[in-house]
Amino acid sequence: MQTLRASKCGLSTAQLPSSILDVIDSLTKAGYEAYIVGGGVRDLMLGLNPKDFDAVTNATPSQVKEVFGRRCRIIGRRFELAHVYSGRELIEVATFRAPPKKAITSAQGMILRDNNWGTIEQDFARRDFSINAMYYQPRKDEVLDFCHAYDDIKDKKLRLLGDPTLRFEEDPVRMLRTLRFAAKLNFSIDPEILKIFTPEMTNLLRDVSPHRLYDESQKLFTMGHLHRVMPMLIEFGIWKQLFADITPEITQFIERAAKNTDQRIQIGKTINPAFFYAVLLWNNFQARCEFYQGKGVVAAEARAQAGLDVLKRQATRTIIPRFAETFIREVWEMQSRLLSPKPQQIEALSSHARFRAGFDFLLLREKSGDTTTNGMGAWWDAYQNMSTDEKERAISSYNRQRAKSRKKVADSVTGDKAVVDESKSASTHIEPLVKEQESRNRRSRSKPNSSASSGDFRSAKTTVNTGEITADHPITKRRRVQRDLTKVIFGPTQ
Repeated sequence: MQTLRASKCGLSTAQLPSSILDVIDSLTKAGYEAYIVGGGVRDLMLGLNPKDFDAVTNATPSQVKEVFGRRCRIIGRRFELAHVYSGRELIEVATFRAPPKKAITSAQGMILRDNNWGTIEQDFARRDFSINAMYYQPRKDEVLDFCHAYDDIKDKKLRLLGDPTLRFEEDPVRMLRTLRFAAKLNFSIDPEILKIFTPEMTNLLRDVSPHRLYDESQKLFTMGHLHRVMPMLIEFGIWKQLFADITPEITQFIERAAKNTDQRIQIGKTINPAFFYAVLLWNNFQARCEFYQGKGVVAAEARAQAGLDVLKRQATRTIIPRFAETFIREVWEMQSRLLSPKPQQIEALSSHARFRAGFDFLLLREKSGDTTTNGMGAWWDAYQNMSTDEKERAISSYNRQRAKSRKKVADSVTGDKAVVDESKSASTHIEPLVKEQESRNRRSRSKPNSSASSGDFRSAKTTVNTGEITADHPITKRRRVQRDLTKVIFGPTQ
């Protein structure tokens, strides 16, 4: 072990938030040892801005609760921790761990319970990566380095403490952490890790709770280097352990969405991790929609059922929370609404709670070369920057174009129906008129059959009025029965 001066490692109390200093000072004042440990110390040494800070102490969780009272909450069974609230900040406080007296592990070697308290030396030996095993005491201005971790940071090397095989068997999630740290910090992975990082080893992730794997996947999506870690998931065989039935391929859509997510994080914008799940599962959702539509299911019902099927299948790997599932399905549903909106609903649609997410999804599809968007991504992008008058003109123009396209479709349909066999009887030629009368009652704007001449139409109408068509004809069955007015008494009756 070596004791380093914190100031020479680039650390100072001025870099620390008051919340972590409050926890360290309170534990020290109560007579316990207390240090800052983990990624917070590592990131400060690298000149990065840590997201949070963790504390470690020789006080047990119950003793920590005695120090902080109602500000503390004890959580966890497998790995008992204390959560201490300091203002709006949450600090995670762990107790020094010792090797278990009696190993409580699964058949594959994963630790199922780990609540044996020990010393700081024993706690160091239980940690996974050397770069996360430095103990910083800000009030003493010292850093305890048990394994030359400071040298690994300077060399940008990712090294596991102990036997890599044993450490992965103890907690398979460490494989995900390996790739996450390598991508985030741009560190090289130790050759000893690469030797045992095989597809067979990644099968150990099947023993991990789908809830925990979802949490780890969110860390991958929100670390700011998603585009760098995605190819690594395929290379090391992690992809198929995280995503069910998703082809292990970085499509242009996925790559663009990953880079877009990283850019938003870098400029400080908020992101919803469920959005990237919507991107990953999009092709599976479309394929499932086609399956149901092929069975004759209505489009809206097909989309609803397809969304349920895809998310249920993904739950065999990572269980997505209910609120995130709702978000994903709403983003998918917005695609059909944004592609062919009704003119009178455009303004209301632009104020929809999921409009922004659905629009971003649509625009990413369009920029990735998806031709099925029909340019609506660019249309909505321009619409949002227009004035009120410009929006009205844009909606009018869109309405005219929509009417023209629908007319072309209607003409093509009626043109196909107009091709009849000359050998058919004359009553068959009246059938399109019946359908046209029915469609007009439903406010359809399609024109009569183009093959029938105006003279034929008038003559057919005349025959109906004169009663020359028999009572068995379908057109007469749809007419009201004429009442005999001679038997109706007008005026007051007795």
